[in-house]
Amino acid sequence: MTKYAILGYIWLCAISAGFSAVTALPAFAVDNMQSTDAPDLTSVRAKIDAKDYADALAELRGLAEDNQQADVYNLMGYTLRKTGDYRTSLTYYTKALELQPDHRAAREYLGELYVETGEMAKAEEQVSSLKQLCPSGCEELEDLQKVIAAKGRN
Repeated sequence: MTKYAILGYIWLCAISAGFSAVTALPAFAVDNMQSTDAPDLTSVRAKIDAKDYADALAELRGLAEDNQQADVYNLMGYTLRKTGDYRTSLTYYTKALELQPDHRAAREYLGELYVETGEMAKAEEQVSSLKQLCPSGCEELEDLQKVIAAKGRN
């Protein structure tokens, strides 16, 4: 083989490997798009989507025992907030952000918690954090801004 044939073969292998790695990444719905070390949360997400918060909490509690992971804690916070347990929800959002300060979904949901509890200044702090995390805009920032705007109209 010539030098150029070998280089071409190496280049083709590198491109193929890179493409395979990109297409194998999991998709996340209500948690962080960048996490790769999360347990499989498909079942939990389905329960949350169905508003089956009791079963989602039961499954998340089991996962939280074995996984100190921001996505798990974020979903715990989200589910607890949806059941009205704001105090415990805050604890789990805080844990998620301690593990991963740039967790956009946790920032959005924490901001929504603050809106629901009437702490608008703290909600705006989360908007500021999201603006820094995604200066070109992102879904989490837009969603939180919509919640704040809706609260302002009420």
